[in-house]
Amino acid sequence: MTDDEDHSSAERKMQFLFALRSKGVTDARVLTAMEQIDRGPFIRGYFAERAYEDMPLPIACGQTISQPSVVGLMTQALKVTNRDKVLEVGTGSGYQAAILSQLARRVYTVDRHKRLVTEASEIFRALDLTNITALTADGSFGLPDQAPFDRIIVTAAAEDPPGPLLAQLKIGGIMVVPVGQSDAVQRLIRVTRHESGFDYDELRPVRFVPLVEGLGRDG
Repeated sequence: MTDDEDHSSAERKMQFLFALRSKGVTDARVLTAMEQIDRGPFIRGYFAERAYEDMPLPIACGQTISQPSVVGLMTQALKVTNRDKVLEVGTGSGYQAAILSQLARRVYTVDRHKRLVTEASEIFRALDLTNITALTADGSFGLPDQAPFDRIIVTAAAEDPPGPLLAQLKIGGIMVVPVGQSDAVQRLIRVTRHESGFDYDELRPVRFVPLVEGLGRDG
């Protein structure tokens, strides 16, 4: 890498982090994780050159990679500690799971599209992210074999927080999930489980692809 390329890369990273802070991502651990995990490898083809812009981008199987500020805000809301076992529903590009891998003890990520899981797993191996397990599964049912989880993050919108996922959350655990109809602006909700039930905090408006039951037809 030449000095000019090195300078350009450093400047791009500074702008990227500044954009995150300006949108409300202020948690130091989250910012460090997002500095360490380059978004570039998670976006292929025509849109690769736009990897460092704060915008959602299309990926395979008709899905999207969320804009970095939303990834940061959802991660921040999850309040992950280095002792936590985290379930992500909706692997997509793998970018969110990679960020979580820097913060959590263990990350399980599931997606209904086998192709997305395969491609994300390749990136995890290339980046030596050994604490992520990626599986093809119907995420609306969670991952009962590995439950309970300290944290659950859902990167697709459900009409209500899915019951199976609520059941797989530990007492004291936190789930972050977009809730609402897929053709309207949804609300990002943080659910905290207590001995006596669940608390719900509305965080911000968002827009996500819908959470769909069943496996994708992509082989």
